[in-house]
Amino acid sequence: MTTRPRKQVRLGVHFPGVNSTTVWSDPAAGSQIDFSSFEHLAARAEAAHLDFFFLAEGLRLREHKGRIHDLDVVGRPDTLPVLAALAAVTDRLGLAGTISTTFNEPWEVARQFATLDVLSRGRAAWNLVTSPDAFTGANFRRGGYLPYPLRYERAREVVDAARALWDSWDDDAVLADPAAGRFLRDGAVRPVAHHGPHADVVGTFPAPRGPQGHPVLFQAGDSADGRDFAAATADVVFSMHSTFDAGQAFYTDVKSRLAAHGRTSDDLLILPAATAVIGDTEAEAHERARHIRRQQVSGPTAIAFLEQVWGRDLEAYDPDGPLPDVDPDVENVSITRGRVRHAKDPLAVARQWREQAEANRWSIRDLVIHATTRGGFVGTAQQVADDIDRHVQQDASDGFILVPHLTPHGLDDVLDQVVPLLVERGSFRRDYTGETLRDHLGLPRPARRDHAAHGAPSTTRPLAAVGR
Repeated sequence: MTTRPRKQVRLGVHFPGVNSTTVWSDPAAGSQIDFSSFEHLAARAEAAHLDFFFLAEGLRLREHKGRIHDLDVVGRPDTLPVLAALAAVTDRLGLAGTISTTFNEPWEVARQFATLDVLSRGRAAWNLVTSPDAFTGANFRRGGYLPYPLRYERAREVVDAARALWDSWDDDAVLADPAAGRFLRDGAVRPVAHHGPHADVVGTFPAPRGPQGHPVLFQAGDSADGRDFAAATADVVFSMHSTFDAGQAFYTDVKSRLAAHGRTSDDLLILPAATAVIGDTEAEAHERARHIRRQQVSGPTAIAFLEQVWGRDLEAYDPDGPLPDVDPDVENVSITRGRVRHAKDPLAVARQWREQAEANRWSIRDLVIHATTRGGFVGTAQQVADDIDRHVQQDASDGFILVPHLTPHGLDDVLDQVVPLLVERGSFRRDYTGETLRDHLGLPRPARRDHAAHGAPSTTRPLAAVGR
């Protein structure tokens, strides 16, 4: 009987964007927009030899009942300049940024990420998201909105066009010795023409092929379409399934889809988002976790969350009292703009929550804490390290993207105490052994393809093939 080699845990850190998990009120909370906050988290992650720094994106400030929703973290500099600045103050840490395929053009995004890959010497990653609503995209040329089935159709086309652009340069296109009077090798850069329902790309791409070939592609969709898109396209899935049983089910499902696209299990990593709360004892860790959740879900936050499901103004209700006896208004779907509505069937959710609240004697705030708490790691440093490793060794994930509750110091204790224990057991690296993010993640470097000859959409081809 053969024993499977120990899997290496993949770890990234997440700098929170527009969210309801970062605690503003804690005296230790720092700035969300000062560069020193980004730099601190990135520097600590690199010192611990983590794989990457992950930056979320918010395209518009969320509004609730017609006002700026100031209970969540709001305000975010543009993702790519922040990552470019971090490239100058880090050496090995991967740099992942979220950019919407719904609102951005493939030529521009391909050039931005190719540039970041070159500047960082092969550390760029693009988290592909399909944006869901017209409110978020109101400032974009199309008015922002795409029906659900078209969002992934457009995403596939944007990625296909971007890959054609990245592959239009040979790896050795730039001459090492320009003494001959020219800098590019003859025939090393091929113009591209792509004409599709969602994008038109014609011309010679201005950015060279980066050290990784293609930036690493992240994807976070959880629907059947999202899982298929990930299996066909992504290098990493940013998953929401961080509990063990749900993680195993998701892992098995997504990995089983790879063969249909000519891929193997090693071609795609599944990395759930996860929090980690540690203490000197297990009881202390659980008490600290309870305190953090009470900070994250204040009374006003609980009422605002409930309003998103009820579709009604509920400010008259006591967050420490019982749930409203009035039913949700199923027609009022836009009480919160900039966030997907939590419930597709608000009446059914309300019935379920009332039953849970009555059975457990929960207040509104208690119920919201229960409904919004996802899996995370709570315990001593040794217990958290054991649990993280168990998830990876037993195929509930390939690692985790760690999410802090405080900016920028919220993961310092995890990096100082948990990661060294993973190193001791041989589940995490002692030092970087490669240069690029693909090296860190154990992902292959894509070979350059002629997209006219290797199965890419027939609308994407070298410009010479269409008579130019």
